[in-house]
Amino acid sequence: MKWIKRFLILALLVLIVLQLVRPDKNDQGYDSLKAFIADTSPTDNVSTILKTSCYDCHTNQTTYPWYANVAPVSYWLDEHIEHGKGHLNFSEWGSYSKKRKDHKLEEFIEIIEEKEMPLPSYTWIHKDAILDEAQIKELLQWAQLARVKYSAATNVPQ
Repeated sequence: MKWIKRFLILALLVLIVLQLVRPDKNDQGYDSLKAFIADTSPTDNVSTILKTSCYDCHTNQTTYPWYANVAPVSYWLDEHIEHGKGHLNFSEWGSYSKKRKDHKLEEFIEIIEEKEMPLPSYTWIHKDAILDEAQIKELLQWAQLARVKYSAATNVPQ
């Protein structure tokens, strides 16, 4: 019985320390999206869909829910966001080469077609991020159109 009490006290202390040491917030603002928006020209509706369903994990601006301030959830969210930005970061679009932009849009199209994004772990809490068929179609049309200039540029012999 003593070891259970000691374990619970230790676990409580660990949780308290985790509350004091928090991961950095991903809140650099939406200004970092200017290159992406200028480059890909999303319609107002596509911009709204991207903001609702993609930007929290794939930009340098996340809108955090209240529970993001509670460890260990804060660490889980931070890892989730960093992982998402590692695959595609719309805020870093201006630093991507044309070939990389083409590849990212190609992957975007494939993932949206296969309904792999947004992740169920995200839509479970963010019901408004669930994409309906019309939104999927609109995102695919936009991404295919945006991709044309990159795929044309990457297929030109050097």
